Amino acid sequence: MANIDLEIVLQVSYILYGLLGILLLIQLYYILFVYSRLSRYKVKSYQETTDLPPVSVIICAHNEQENLKQFLPQILEQEYPNFEVIVVNDYSTDETKWILEDFKRQYSHLNVVDIKEHIKLKNSKKFALTLGIKAAKHELLIMTDADCMPNSSNWLKEMAGAYSEDKEIVLGYSPYFPQTGFLNKLIRFETAHTAMSYLSYALKRNAYMGVGRNLSYLKSLFFKGKGFNAHMHIKSGDDDLFVNQNATRQNVNIAIHPDAHVYSNPKETWKSYYKQKARHSGASVVYKKSHQRMLGTQLITAFLFYVMLIVCIACYPSLWFVGVGMFLLRYLCQLITFSSIYKKLAVKDLLAWLLILDVFYYFYICLNGLFNRKKKQQSWK
Repeated sequence: MANIDLEIVLQVSYILYGLLGILLLIQLYYILFVYSRLSRYKVKSYQETTDLPPVSVIICAHNEQENLKQFLPQILEQEYPNFEVIVVNDYSTDETKWILEDFKRQYSHLNVVDIKEHIKLKNSKKFALTLGIKAAKHELLIMTDADCMPNSSNWLKEMAGAYSEDKEIVLGYSPYFPQTGFLNKLIRFETAHTAMSYLSYALKRNAYMGVGRNLSYLKSLFFKGKGFNAHMHIKSGDDDLFVNQNATRQNVNIAIHPDAHVYSNPKETWKSYYKQKARHSGASVVYKKSHQRMLGTQLITAFLFYVMLIVCIACYPSLWFVGVGMFLLRYLCQLITFSSIYKKLAVKDLLAWLLILDVFYYFYICLNGLFNRKKKQQSWK
C-alpha cells in the first residue's frame, strides 16, 4: 500500500511539474520569438526625410483646460513645413472654449470644432474624433490627446516620415512621465509591456492595435473602412479597434525614435487606474478572434505559470529546485530580451523592478479583465 501511495505521489508530481514545463515553453516562445523582434530592431529616425506631406493633427478635448494650456503650444510649435492642428471641443463645461479662442488668435494653423450637447452622442470620443477627421484638410492624420506632450519638436517629422509606399498606418509610442511610487512603476511597466507586444507583432506583420496618444493613419483608410461604425457601441477602442480592423501585413510601420515619443501624465490613484484598465478590457472583446487567442494565451499562461509554480513548490517542497530553476530560466530570458527593449522604450529604470512588477502585473491585469471584460462602458474619460 505504501508503495502504491508513493507511486501516485510521484505521478502527480510529474504531472504538475510537466504542466509547469509546458507553461514555461509557451512563455519562452513569446519572449524569445515574438518580443525579440523588437529587441533586435534597429530604431530608425525619419526626420531627415525630404518629401514630407501636409499633416492634420487631431485632438479631442473634454474639460481639458489645464492640459491644453500646458501641452497644446508644444504641438502647435512643431518644426514641420505644413500642418494644421484640429482640437475637437467635446462639450466642455470648463474654460476650454475661451482658452482655444486665445490660442486661435496666436496660431493661424489651429482649427477648433465645437460639439454641442446631444444626449445620444454625449461622451462618445469616436463621434468627436470622426468630426475632427471630417474637418481635416489633409490626407495624413496624426492623433494624440490633450494631456500629451511630444518629446521633441521633430515629433511630426518622425511620424510622417515613417510613411512609405503602401503604408497607411504608423504606430507610435506614448510612455508616461516617471513619478514616485509603486503605482507609477506599475503603470509605466504595463504601458511598456503593451507597447512591446503591439510593436513586436507589427514587426511580425501582424499588427493588432495602436495607442491613440500617438497614432497615425490616412484619412482615406478611415473612410474606406467606414470609420468606427463596426464598434461605435463600445466607448473605447478608437485606437486599438481601428488598427485591429484595418491593419494588414503590408500597410503598417512603426516610429519609435526618442523624438517620436509622446509623454503623458499617468493616473495617480489606484481607483482611476482600475477604471482605465476596465475600459481597455471592454474593447478587447471585439478584437479579431486570432488576436484574442494570441493575446489571451500569452496572458493566461503567464498567470498560470506563477500559480502552478506556487502549487508545485507547496505540494512538493522537496522538488523546489525544479520549479525555481524554471522560474530563473524564464526570468533570465526576460532580462536578456527586455534589456534592449526597455532602452528603446525609455523605461530602463524598471528593469531592476522586473521581478516584482511582472508578478503583480499578471495577477492585477487578469483579475481586472475577469471582472470588467463584459462590463458596459459609461464614458470615454
